[in-house]
Amino acid sequence: MSPQEMIEKALDLSTADDTVVIVDESSGANLRFAGNTLTTNGVNRSSRLTVISIAGRGVGVVSRAAVRPEQLADVVAAADRAAEDAQPSEDARPLVGESRSADWDLPAEPTSIGVFGALAPALGETFAAAEAGGRRLYGFAEHLLTTTFVGSSTGVRLRHTQPTGRLELNAKSADMRRSAWTGVATGDFSDVDVAVLDASLTRRLDWAKNRVDLPAGRYETLLPPTAVADLMIYLYWTAGARDAMEGRTVFSAPGGGTRVGETLSSLPIRLHSDPAAPGVACAPFAVAHASSRQSSVFDNGLSLAPTDWIADGRLANLLQTRHSAELTGLPATPAIDNLIMTGPEGGRSLEEMIASTERGLLLTCLWYIREVDPQSLLLTGLTRDGVYLVENGEVVGEVNNFRFNESPVDLLGRLTEVGACERTLPREWNDYFTRTVMPAIRVPDFNMSTVSQAN
Repeated sequence: MSPQEMIEKALDLSTADDTVVIVDESSGANLRFAGNTLTTNGVNRSSRLTVISIAGRGVGVVSRAAVRPEQLADVVAAADRAAEDAQPSEDARPLVGESRSADWDLPAEPTSIGVFGALAPALGETFAAAEAGGRRLYGFAEHLLTTTFVGSSTGVRLRHTQPTGRLELNAKSADMRRSAWTGVATGDFSDVDVAVLDASLTRRLDWAKNRVDLPAGRYETLLPPTAVADLMIYLYWTAGARDAMEGRTVFSAPGGGTRVGETLSSLPIRLHSDPAAPGVACAPFAVAHASSRQSSVFDNGLSLAPTDWIADGRLANLLQTRHSAELTGLPATPAIDNLIMTGPEGGRSLEEMIASTERGLLLTCLWYIREVDPQSLLLTGLTRDGVYLVENGEVVGEVNNFRFNESPVDLLGRLTEVGACERTLPREWNDYFTRTVMPAIRVPDFNMSTVSQAN
């Protein structure tokens, strides 16, 4: 039974007032390597059915993997019963009206190991070069292809295929004392140049031959796009309008309401999402398998438009369902699965920013990021795989790792430079969020709160 047939059958079987059915067909391929040798590779496929039944204002949700045709009636009946037994949902709204994707009738698109057709031999050449140079390469490449089908009793018939690819490379010296990391996000690996990535890792390992120990403190710091992505993603995830309205977050206004319209940065920072953004395109409609404070099953199929979260340095929007929009009096702006940050026109490359630095730190990435205080969005975490000292425009050595304590919202108000933006792979959050375009940034007083013993 095709996903479309399963949706139509489930809608016919349901006795609820309204029904939404979501089918996610996913396939994945991966390569893993260690010590300059390919260790494993594999492919997998999965399917998940979600039935959302609505009885009055009650909602029942049942989600099952690998549902066979003869099991479909039981899943639908379970969702219908759950809806009948449920308490009224406060986010209940009329379902989205009729809409149909032009490619609705097409089958799900699977990936295969063939997606690595050009990458695999390039990795082999890079392994040989690393072996000859006394380096060890570790990491993995992964490609996922997920086709999501959404159908409803009100005529929604929407389909979206989402490619998600990533490559992570970690280089170590022969004695395992020096380590450097890099990673890239990609749709199909055709734009990945492994040799360029390896050259970057080699340069960082060379920088690390000179070791400089520094105490904790506030330092002028250059954060590369990957580190900026991890901080901005966390800001984005916590920018829920409902929580802000209730005084729970850094986006809550003193005395009530939200900080929408308030200036967060004196620089013309823009943080936005766009379903059609080149290179990071994502689903143009809302998909909610369950309701939460930032999403609503009643919004399934709602069209998504380009949305500014921060515009010209001002907080422009927060994550909104149709329900929370009525509470806040602001437009409904559901979450979108990409995030883009830009600064003033003419932003410089990270290399140019390094060359203009009198004395400061250059980070590689952040790790183990955790929230300390939601009221200020204070985060803590660790630096990893290379913190370098820059003096008079040149990297002079590697320094020890640190634990940091910083709020990404507060950082926006202290930036002194925003570089050119580029597609990047977040280090901490790339299991969940990969579609980011970010700049490097300069912070005059990044808070390295303690020295970390981590290598």
